[in-house]
Amino acid sequence: MKHAPLTLACLAVLLFSGIAAAADQPNILFIMSDDHAYNALSCYGSKINKTPNLDRIANEGMRFDNCMVTNSICGPCRAVILTGKYSHLNGFIDNRSRFNGKQTTYPKLLKKAGYQTAVVGKWHLVSDPTGFDYWEVLQGQGPYYNPTMLSNTGNHKYTGYTTDIITDLALNWLKESRDPNKPFLLVYQHKAPHRNWMPGPKYLNMYDDETIPEPGTLFDDYEGRATPASEQEMTIARHMNDVDLKLAEPRGLTKEQLAAWNAAYGPKNEAFKKADLKGDELVRWKYQRYIKDYLRCVASVDDNVGRVLDYLDESGLAENTIVVYTSDQSFYLGEHGWYDKRWMYEESFRTPLMIRWPKKVKAGSTNDALVMNLDFAETFLNAAGVAIPDEMQGRSFLPMLEGKPMPDWRKSVYYHYYEYPQPHRVAPHYGVRNGRYKLIHFYNTDEWELFDLEKDPNEMKSVYDDSEYAEIKNEMQAELKKLRKQYKDDGTVVQFDKDGNVKSS
Repeated sequence: MKHAPLTLACLAVLLFSGIAAAADQPNILFIMSDDHAYNALSCYGSKINKTPNLDRIANEGMRFDNCMVTNSICGPCRAVILTGKYSHLNGFIDNRSRFNGKQTTYPKLLKKAGYQTAVVGKWHLVSDPTGFDYWEVLQGQGPYYNPTMLSNTGNHKYTGYTTDIITDLALNWLKESRDPNKPFLLVYQHKAPHRNWMPGPKYLNMYDDETIPEPGTLFDDYEGRATPASEQEMTIARHMNDVDLKLAEPRGLTKEQLAAWNAAYGPKNEAFKKADLKGDELVRWKYQRYIKDYLRCVASVDDNVGRVLDYLDESGLAENTIVVYTSDQSFYLGEHGWYDKRWMYEESFRTPLMIRWPKKVKAGSTNDALVMNLDFAETFLNAAGVAIPDEMQGRSFLPMLEGKPMPDWRKSVYYHYYEYPQPHRVAPHYGVRNGRYKLIHFYNTDEWELFDLEKDPNEMKSVYDDSEYAEIKNEMQAELKKLRKQYKDDGTVVQFDKDGNVKSS
């Protein structure tokens, strides 16, 4: 009996510590847009637009300048973020795949640890979301106007602009539906600014009186690189259609929405027809039409993220809420004459990442470490005090957020893209990038490229066959071999049976 008080005291300490730890768990607001290029964020030095609300996240937190993706395409990026595993191990290698929701994901682990979890907006993984208490997501890619949302409470048809509607749903969950006694994970994901770049009613005439600066590589001829660069089908000059260019009337709009649309685009289209442009001038017109529509979509995302940030501030949630803003991958804004993504070239390989967490992250800080979307799940789990499963392949960069050095952090990153031939005929390839050099292997045609990013940041000329770089080439090939082994990429892709269990790999 004399030991009973000590035992009870120990239990009380343990119980109190558990409660304190749970109370200290941060909320996580993960915001992801679709195809938002870092060159279209003013906090990344954009020369073509301003994003004041998104800049708040960087100005009040940390901006990452070298966040890379493992596979630059919509669905696979989302699967990597959920699982912390490369595409060949989570089974979702391209947009024709179907996500196996029985896999371990960070939302499942957070939910098990006491978090209330929700996902709203774009999902794009075919199977229903798992690991979420509440979900309401777009059907497939989803439209820009008047979406039908799939939900675990039934399907719902909405009238309005999709970017606004997704935000309304996110705010409604935060204000009305979540349990205030639990930490939350809210995955808030926009369709915009994905193709076909349909602006909302508020921004149909934005930039009408401006000329957006052209990228220096708009008229790239693809000399000096392997053949895939010239064999793709994603040029502004030749591969955009009338729907992309708003020369065809959009479908699915209400009478009022269509009237506003035609009032904005009708006069501009008439002027274009009268001009009868040819050659480079036609390409320049297409670029202006594309980039203005793209930036109009970004403006709506910026506005709506601002609405959510304002609510966090006004409600007192901001102090202990990790706010993450990223894109599933970056995007071509006319660089190399392109739109879309997919390549291991910088414009689509490097994605924006800003994280605000007032309790931990120094305002206005920057980070140039080679982090990846592969690391997001591990970082969220680490921040919540949840064990990271051995099967996850990334690493937590939580110490970096807290301003602590990580001298053993990776010095190179691995990439693997699969989807071919359609859409866009971007050849499958894998490669390695370190702080200065990038090696790419187009394995179907056995062509290689090596770039010196310090001397050639626009990746205009491969130095793979340059004798001056022979030693660098050998070092990069050795690093590529090492990383393929480290990440268990032997060319095969995991397969699942009808019950979601691994049947071969």
